[in-house]
Amino acid sequence: MQKLVQGIHRFQRECFSQDEKLFETLIEGQNPLALFITCSDSRIDPSWLTQTKPGELFIQRTAGNIVPAYGAVHGGEAATIEYAVAALNVKDIIICGHSHCGAMSGLLHAEKVQKMPAVRAYLQHAEATRRIVEENYAHLTKEDERLTLTVEENVLVQLENLRTHPSVAAALGRDQLKLHGWVYEFETGQVFAFDPVKSQFVPLQEITAQIVEPSSAMPPI
Repeated sequence: MQKLVQGIHRFQRECFSQDEKLFETLIEGQNPLALFITCSDSRIDPSWLTQTKPGELFIQRTAGNIVPAYGAVHGGEAATIEYAVAALNVKDIIICGHSHCGAMSGLLHAEKVQKMPAVRAYLQHAEATRRIVEENYAHLTKEDERLTLTVEENVLVQLENLRTHPSVAAALGRDQLKLHGWVYEFETGQVFAFDPVKSQFVPLQEITAQIVEPSSAMPPI
């Protein structure tokens, strides 16, 4: 706790004073660039990863970056998504999984969450992920390979769940919103993005290189 208190003092003394004008502008409201949905894992810092400042990211964090399908849960996830799209008019939503995800490990090994009924129940919203890995990738026997694949597949499953939210579906229909699937490898700093053309995750720089090409007509990442 002492470290947190000292951090606040340092923030007020050094960081806040340097960006005081920025913080003053935040009184007027927020206009975030994107909704960033990621895992609650403490090893991920979305703002640090994307080098964004206060007011630039609308962030939602859940175990396993899970997005329950609309109506499946009456909770904060749906409200956050709806507010980001309908009120803040974000143009992009990113679902970002990460390496060594404990939630995805629990999804593969139910015994790890046996004594955590709330976690076990929440992971049911990733049941499609588990079935995809179990039934389609039985040949992968190495634990690290299976976990990496599970993280990637789960990002894609949660993107499909995201599409069930009415505000998202409507904005997609107006071509005013793009969805993106990322995986952050925190031990290397690499970020991989799903390329729908190649149907696989590739280094993010490969995608961005194609986007800046004037003749490129890449679908959403």
